[in-house]
Amino acid sequence: MVLRKILLASALVAVSAAAAQAADPESCKTVRMADVGWTDNTAQNGLFKTVLAGLGYETEDQVLALPVIMESLKNKDLDVFLDNWMPSNAANVQPYLDEKSLEMLDANLTGAGYGPVVPDYVAEGGVKDVKDLGKFADKFDKKFYGIEPGNDGNQIVQAKIDDPASGLQGWELVESSEQGMLAQAQKSMKNKEWIAFLGWTPHPVMGKMNLVYLTGFENDGFGDAQVKTLTRAGYSAECPNVGKLLSNLKFDLAMESAIMEVIDGGTEGEKAAADWLKANPAVLDKWLAGVTTADGQEGLPAVKESLGL
Repeated sequence: MVLRKILLASALVAVSAAAAQAADPESCKTVRMADVGWTDNTAQNGLFKTVLAGLGYETEDQVLALPVIMESLKNKDLDVFLDNWMPSNAANVQPYLDEKSLEMLDANLTGAGYGPVVPDYVAEGGVKDVKDLGKFADKFDKKFYGIEPGNDGNQIVQAKIDDPASGLQGWELVESSEQGMLAQAQKSMKNKEWIAFLGWTPHPVMGKMNLVYLTGFENDGFGDAQVKTLTRAGYSAECPNVGKLLSNLKFDLAMESAIMEVIDGGTEGEKAAADWLKANPAVLDKWLAGVTTADGQEGLPAVKESLGL
């Protein structure tokens, strides 16, 4: 009996020591995140920040354009960006990967889609491929609606406009925000006007629109998409506990769409994310496997307690 107690006590000490060793250094206790201003990124960041808060970490986020985000990761002014869409951003991110100034983790979301879209009545009118746009230029007022300047999708569309083979001479890429582009799309579709713009899933608003993706962009980075996490170089090695959480972090289309719809209804991202986690706590089991609190204690019960579960 005495031997059993000694062995049990030794085992508990070993577990406690292992947990303590798993704690990140003080320099990792604040996680600096990028926010590119897209609703799906707001949902992702809300989930990540909610979990980090339950683990005892602080977070800071900055709303920046995509090119600035990559430069900020390179310069170690940011730690994490969760919303790197591939392969559309491949050409932009590859130089950073080649010089090893940032790291790209495995996909945190699969099954996404991204590319130029038109309303179904426009497709029925004869526009199903990029080369069809030029045939009906006057109906579109020679405008294609994109999102914020510097976005990878905008760059792909602009390259098509600049390519004489596309038949889009004289077209204008109208750069705006996600919200501004959607407002224009909704207005045009209400009036049955012709419009071409960037579309993607997951997205609750676009998911309710009758849209058709245009062909002819498959070799340019549009089409089936994966979203992959970017970090500054060496981050996961320096902060292995957060790195473990990042490697575990997997989203899905239904999850993001549900949270995005609540955000679009006026709820802040972190509250929408926390409410979703309270209603769907099973996802935490996988996310927090092998993850501790900031001070090295067991992570899962701490996060559940923070959510009131």
